Amino acid sequence: MAKQSGKDKESSFTDSLIGREIPVLTLDNKWYKLLDEVGRQNVKSLETQLNDLLKRQGKINSETKEIKKIKKRLMEEIVTLVDDAANGDKSAEKKIADNKRLVEDCNKKLEQYDDEIVDIPREINELNKKLMIITMEHCYETMQDNTDDIEELDEWLTQVRIDLKKNLIRKQEKEARNHMIYSYMHDIFGPEVVELFDLRYNPEDHHPLTKAELEKQKAKEQENN
Repeated sequence: MAKQSGKDKESSFTDSLIGREIPVLTLDNKWYKLLDEVGRQNVKSLETQLNDLLKRQGKINSETKEIKKIKKRLMEEIVTLVDDAANGDKSAEKKIADNKRLVEDCNKKLEQYDDEIVDIPREINELNKKLMIITMEHCYETMQDNTDDIEELDEWLTQVRIDLKKNLIRKQEKEARNHMIYSYMHDIFGPEVVELFDLRYNPEDHHPLTKAELEKQKAKEQENN
């Protein structure tokens, strides 16, 4: 089976996401925790573009609301001045003319924003999906690397446990042997002679048996011999 190229893979992912709502990743603090330093570098450009679009969208939405409020106020003022203008009030006529001009300016500005209001959400969605695909790929690659390391560490820990068990048995055997040697040296050569050699290692300091237990063990060994 032929291996999919990165482009084909992305296209396949994108097709599978059609109709699915993906939350805007850069607005979620948890998204930032998914990426390490390498991951952040890989998505930095997309992240910047997406955040710039979000800022632009926020600005347009805010300004659109403000312009509509201004337009509504201008229209209301025109309605209140119509009767005065009809009665020949020149100032009312001038105010109506000024307001109509300002209303027209508002309409032009709203028209300019109309296309962006439609296009920006689509652009945000496209960038967000690209960001999601890169993020998912990075996360799965990271988890795969971690899984490989976990398996390697698990093997190492298993071997360490085996070695630990073996070395613990060896340690106990050597401690017991030291005890026996030290005890018999005292019996054969006497404590005065042993002390002359100034032994640096005293098994009694490192053996779990008490001195009474050691004597009992020694007596048992002598009986067996």
